[in-house]
Order: sequence, then C-alpha cells, then structure tokens
Amino acid sequence: MIRAYKYKLRPNSWQANQFDEWLNLLRMQYNYRLSERFNWYESTRCPLDSCSLVSCSIAPILEQPDYYWQKRDLLNTKKLFPEYRQIHSQVLQNCVEKVKKAFDRYIKADKTGQRSGKPRFKGKGRYHSFTYSQMKQDCIKGNRITLPKIGDVKIILHRPIPDGFKIKTVQIVKAADGYYVTLTLQDVTVPTLRYDINLDRAVGIDMGLKDFLITSDADTVTIPQFARKAQKDKKLRNKSVSRKKKGSNRRRKAVKRLAKHHQKVARQRRDFHCKTAKRLLDKYDLIGFEDLNVKSLARTRMAKSILDAGWSEFLSILVCKAESAGKLAIAVNPNGTTQNCSSCGTRIPKTIADRWHSCHVCGLELDRDVNAAINVKNIAVGRTVIKAQRASDADAGLAEKPTLYSSAS
Repeated sequence: MIRAYKYKLRPNSWQANQFDEWLNLLRMQYNYRLSERFNWYESTRCPLDSCSLVSCSIAPILEQPDYYWQKRDLLNTKKLFPEYRQIHSQVLQNCVEKVKKAFDRYIKADKTGQRSGKPRFKGKGRYHSFTYSQMKQDCIKGNRITLPKIGDVKIILHRPIPDGFKIKTVQIVKAADGYYVTLTLQDVTVPTLRYDINLDRAVGIDMGLKDFLITSDADTVTIPQFARKAQKDKKLRNKSVSRKKKGSNRRRKAVKRLAKHHQKVARQRRDFHCKTAKRLLDKYDLIGFEDLNVKSLARTRMAKSILDAGWSEFLSILVCKAESAGKLAIAVNPNGTTQNCSSCGTRIPKTIADRWHSCHVCGLELDRDVNAAINVKNIAVGRTVIKAQRASDADAGLAEKPTLYSSAS
C-alpha cells in the first residue's frame, strides 16, 4: 500500500530562496512546454495535408512534442538558459510530466467519456510544488532531510517513519505558512484482507447536510460547517485584499492572510474527517456508503453546503483507513436507496422535503436517512457474502476456505 507522510520544513534563508527560484523557473518551463503542445495541436487539427486540385503541400507535418521529445529537449534548455542547470534533472522531468498529464486530460476522454477543461498557463505564484521521483532511503538523518542540489534541510518529524517503509518520492510544497515535504511511502505492513468479517459489526452510512452522516443504527454525526462559521472573517479578509493596490507589498501580505484563513478551514475539516472515520472503523468491520456523484451535486443550489461538508475527501479517507486496518469500506449504487423500503423493498416516492419514511405495505415508520442507510448496509453485506462464496468456491480443496461469520453463528 502507498501512503503519504507530510512534515513541516524549516529551511534557512538561502534554502528558502532556492525553493522560490526553482518554483519560478519550473513555472516558466511548464508554460513553455504547454505552449509547445498547444501550437502543435492547433496546427495539426485539420486532417488535410495537401490540396486535391493542385499537387502541393498545404503545411508541413510537425513532430509531436510528446513527453519523451520534451524530456530530450531539456538538454537544449540547459544550454540556452544556464540557470536551469542548478535544478535537479528529476525535478525538471517531473515538470514535463505534469504538462503531459494536464494536456492528456484535455484531449483524451476518461472512462466516462468526459474531458477536462483546457489547461491554463501558470501565473506568478501559481506553481507551488516540485517532486523528486527517486530518493535515497537514508535521506533523513536526525532532524535533517538531504535534498539533492539543496542540501540538508531541517524537518519537523512529528511522527517517525515506521521500520520497513520504503521512500518512493519526495515532494516539496509551498503553503501559506511555509514549506512542507510529502514523503510517498510503500507500506508493506498492511494486514492482508480476509473474508472473516463479522456481519454483526456491519453498518451503512447515509451522507447528508442536515447531519454529516447517519448510520443504519440511527447514530448521527453533527455537521460542523467550518466554512460557514468562518464566513465573516473570510469576508473581512477579502475586502482587505480588494482595497489594496495590485502588485503592492500590502496586497501580497493581505493575500497571504487570506490564504492562511483558507488553510485553517481546510485543516479543521480534514481533522474532523479523520477522527470521524477512525470512530467508525473502531466500531465496525464493514462500512457501506453510497457512490455519490459529488461533482454533479456541487453544481446545484446546495453547492456551498456540499463543498463545506467535504464528502469526497471524507469517503476517500474512510476507504484508505479501512484498507490500512484490514477492514472493508464498500461503495454501493445509490439508485433506490432513499426511495425503497428497507423492510419489504416497496418503492415509496419521496421529495427532498419528505424527511420521514412511511411504508403503506409493511407499515415501517422511521427516518428517511436511516432507511437509506439500512438499504446501503444490506447491499454492502450482500456483495460481501457473494464475493466470499466465490472465493470459497475457487479455493475449494486447495487452501483453507475463507469464512464469513457472525457472532450469532
């Protein structure tokens, strides 16, 4: 399993200037490589390369500036601009890789048939990170981390790197309150997932805006609304930025104060998500949740509340923590979970204003969110049982059969 550990850096003045200079040079290199791809794309969009009436060429065929072509061209960049020689080669190559990913998302559709928007050029102060794609395993000694062509930088190791973890990549990030390093680690200590899940410790959760979530056991988690509570402070900081002259030092300081405000809200939200996910995993072995299309929901009138709740971030944290703990977090199809009765399966149409589920067939009466959570739990448990049975049939006679049990059995 791949995990990420983030630490605070305390560079000296020379090292901080080097970070800033590298980021500015990489920003210009990113814009140049992106413009190369745009120029090629615009000049080759027409499939015709010759005239059918007169035998002459319309335009020469240009070589596509793909990832490997642009990587080779970095040698010419270093010859023309000697300042790029101070940047590590892996960092420069990673800049070209970022251009490739951004451009590919623009011209190629994903598995759903949708494409990303056109990549934008990075303005001053809009390029915030660079990455070493390889790093020595003994790069951290004491409270120092050795970065190639930078030197030994002080690092705040608030938690040690466990034994057996392998460092894959190192990313330096410039945030509102300084520099951070993100270590991508390969974790070989993750417990092997087995199908000995206790069904009595299974639960379904339904995400909401009245409450952050409600479980199939009718337990609720109050929604904190960090952004809404800090809205007044944000408004004052936005006013302060708008009143400053563009390009002035006072405006730069006001922008930094606004960035710290957003950083604080994001950290509060993430801390809440991590603690909520841990409480669920301490109590349950199997957690089912709806596979929501949050991007589409965020385009509705509820966009502000949905983005403040941070559903996508919470669900990704829940899945990651469940995998680390050797437990299951299953995404189920949300179609019908709210409308169907969790007792008899009858479809009971409801609007958003209808907050109570009342079945005229079986007489079930309960909160609509609890009813939806029970449906999610039933689907998740059913999938787990089927998967365990298939694994048992495949391993019959070859190895010990995995079992799915409940405490009642």
